[in-house]
Amino acid sequence: MAFKNIFNDWYARDTSKKIRAVFKAKGQSGKHLSNPIYGYKHSDTDKNLWVIDEEAAEVVRKIFRLSIDGYGPAQIARILTEQGIPTPTAYALSQDRDNGHKNANLNRWGIETISGILEKPEYAGHTVNFRTHVKSYKNKKRVDNPKEDWLIFENTHEAIIPQQEFDLVQELRKNKRRPTKHEEVNPFSGICYCADCGRKMYLCRATSLTADQEHLKCGTYAKDKNGCTIHFIRTIVLKEIILGELNKIISFVRENEDEFVQAAMDNSVRKQSSELAKTKKKLKDAEKRISDLDRLFTRLYEDNVSGKISGERFAMMSAGYEDEQKKLRATVAELTAYIDTSEQKSTDVTAFIKAVKKYEHISKLTPEIMHELIEKIVVHAPDKSSGHRTQEIEIYYRFDVAVTTAVADSMKYDKKRKAA
Repeated sequence: MAFKNIFNDWYARDTSKKIRAVFKAKGQSGKHLSNPIYGYKHSDTDKNLWVIDEEAAEVVRKIFRLSIDGYGPAQIARILTEQGIPTPTAYALSQDRDNGHKNANLNRWGIETISGILEKPEYAGHTVNFRTHVKSYKNKKRVDNPKEDWLIFENTHEAIIPQQEFDLVQELRKNKRRPTKHEEVNPFSGICYCADCGRKMYLCRATSLTADQEHLKCGTYAKDKNGCTIHFIRTIVLKEIILGELNKIISFVRENEDEFVQAAMDNSVRKQSSELAKTKKKLKDAEKRISDLDRLFTRLYEDNVSGKISGERFAMMSAGYEDEQKKLRATVAELTAYIDTSEQKSTDVTAFIKAVKKYEHISKLTPEIMHELIEKIVVHAPDKSSGHRTQEIEIYYRFDVAVTTAVADSMKYDKKRKAA
């Protein structure tokens, strides 16, 4: 019986190895290793191809639109639940499919479900393999693989979400945004920064404050009044400035597209050249240090052989050098990849122009407009030397196409409001 169990175990292990090899070969070829995710279904002609399931895909698009509008996963889940939209599991069951989540709540959308949908590159048309693995043929529990071990094959099926929109959502999700008690999404959330300390500026809004009194203030000052100056700016003033600058650039792009493209490309080349020079210097320093460590290894080994240092000392020092060299090699790989990409990549001015052309005139700021056209807004400390309060505002547009500077004059706005 003991020998029989050993042979059975060998057989199970051998079969597991063969199955793993087949799956690995399939995954490395760019074919999907899982069933279609929510929003997709198998093609009728090719079972390895995913095609868009239009009914579910429309819900996915709605989720991404809500995220761009400033809603978080919890808010999106609540909205979909209130609207009675079937959850992915409920929808799969209605289509006589099984998505593997038999114990899921069929009536309520979960926060994790929304977060998972927003993070999947598959919705941008890419195949992602080897997200997880099982420990062994004896332990079937799935373990997440680190992202660097994933294999991503681009443009393998039709995208539900355009790449630009998907990238925008990933960027927005880095900035956690809380819903306000007013149930309104702040259009400046996550993109306004203090010019002095670099921290984000936060919205100050309360039922006791009127719309004219709502303002943004430095995050550092909010926590430590000695860390920075308050230099707040009222949102109503900032909205007027941003609206004016956006409409200026929309008008300029429409009337002088070729000139705008050339100026944006020139700006990109200058910025890229400066960044590349710094990166190449870092790469050169890292490669030099790796060479120095190789020489230190050789000298250390010779000292150990000759008896100048003990084996214990040799092991400790060599381990430290090996760890440093491993980190340096990873850094070199990252820097090299960045340089290769930067030297081949040009500013995607076309994407910005396409986004701008969607609007003839902007009369109201929304989170979607802000995050689609603007990367960040930098607010400087107020200048009171002229007898009244003015502030410099820098607006950085997306894709590094342009930077504009405006001046917020609070007194000018106050006079305008009183006249009205």
